[in-house]
Amino acid sequence: MILTEIDHVAIAVRDLPAAINYYQRAFGATVDHREVVERDGVEEVLMKVADSYIQLLTPTRPDSPVAKALDKRGEGLHHVGYRVADCAAALKAMVAAGATPIDTVPRPGSRGTTVAFIHPKGSFGTLIELVQE
Repeated sequence: MILTEIDHVAIAVRDLPAAINYYQRAFGATVDHREVVERDGVEEVLMKVADSYIQLLTPTRPDSPVAKALDKRGEGLHHVGYRVADCAAALKAMVAAGATPIDTVPRPGSRGTTVAFIHPKGSFGTLIELVQE
């Protein structure tokens, strides 16, 4: 089994403070990590749920993939992050199984992770992020 667990469920939002407030009031969730990822043009907040996270994403620039997703589909589910032991091996296995990679090689992610994205066209409509801690 290549997947070890669900790392996070990412939700694209326009108003990050409002989304944080909602998750705090509705679920009692607390912010575990907050980071601006310049490369991807997003600010993220991770709210811990057991050994996984709810990741709230908001764009920091209008040309970011999250900004484009918000313009096209509105707020809501953006992607699912699956934790893997070896991102490069998982990416290779997924491509061999017919997945369409967005990242052809793993790259640095937030929290010091290594990540690679898989296009929704080859994954039954779901954008997938492979996450190696």
